[in-house]
Amino acid sequence: MGFWQNKKVLITGHTGFKGAWLSEMLLARGARIFGVALPPEGDKSLFQQLKLHERMQGAFVDIRDAAALTAEIRSFDPEIVLHLAAQALVRRSYRDPVGNWATNVMGTVHLLDTLRQLDKHVTAVIVTTDKVYENNERDYAYHESDPLGGYDPYSASKAACELVSASWRRSFGGDKLKIATARAGNVIGGGDWSEDRLVPDIIRALESGKTIEIRNPASIRPWQHVLDPLEGYLTLAEKVDLATDGAFQTGYNFGPEPADIHTVGALADTMIRHWPGHWIDASDPDAVHEAGRLNLSINKARSELGWTPVWQFEDAIDKTVRWYQKVALGADALELTQAQIVAFEAAR
Repeated sequence: MGFWQNKKVLITGHTGFKGAWLSEMLLARGARIFGVALPPEGDKSLFQQLKLHERMQGAFVDIRDAAALTAEIRSFDPEIVLHLAAQALVRRSYRDPVGNWATNVMGTVHLLDTLRQLDKHVTAVIVTTDKVYENNERDYAYHESDPLGGYDPYSASKAACELVSASWRRSFGGDKLKIATARAGNVIGGGDWSEDRLVPDIIRALESGKTIEIRNPASIRPWQHVLDPLEGYLTLAEKVDLATDGAFQTGYNFGPEPADIHTVGALADTMIRHWPGHWIDASDPDAVHEAGRLNLSINKARSELGWTPVWQFEDAIDKTVRWYQKVALGADALELTQAQIVAFEAAR
């Protein structure tokens, strides 16, 4: 906890699902945080439910706007940067590939180029995705040394972010600017209200008593509770920041244990054991391509960072469904979120 006390931390994407959870974690650790992001989407968001607009500083900024982003960064003058802002939906990236690349790639360029011009020591963790690898749909856990790729615009743009980060690290990095990247699996948890994403879609169907339509029930994903990779990001940032020899400035996978990698159908089955419902196979042979199999090796993060996942698949589902059920019954989202963070910390 001591490392983060009074640390000036910039979070990009703080209005998103992962950004809101991360903000809450850092507030609990005493950090001085500032967020830059677009306004939250939809009629409800975790950012609003946690009243983060009242409890932290921030500004609504489009990271594609280099001048606006630079002004906010220079004004706050951060010590640590956690870059989560992104267009994060695969199917949306097909609808707007140019906007997807502008946000994910040029937004990252704008951020890193501003950081290199700050006359101070800054550590940056750039968050990408498990989809950065050239996915051959094999029964294989991708390692950080495997080739980058990406079929769809989202995945390819995130692979490009890895290249941007490596380029800035090699060209401009050193004692002042330290850069690492974090590649996380599919995260779940309470408060995700995103469109066209599996768990929120299931929850919306359960709340309304409708049949759940599952697009790709046989697809395999590395599911994990959102707190697990976020703890990985914080561990990585701390390791990079404290290192005096350039260590840890590379990419790291954060995912579940091999036994916790399951199909989409298995996730739906487990969720409806906690919240009764019914799902059907709504696969569309004419739908846009989405990866059928994803699996990450987490050996590097375990051995070099000392990070390991805390909550298993069943735990993650239980914590996620209970969060939504209790909020639906009128419970306070902030209290629930803080209680789950406390329980996570206690289980570490």
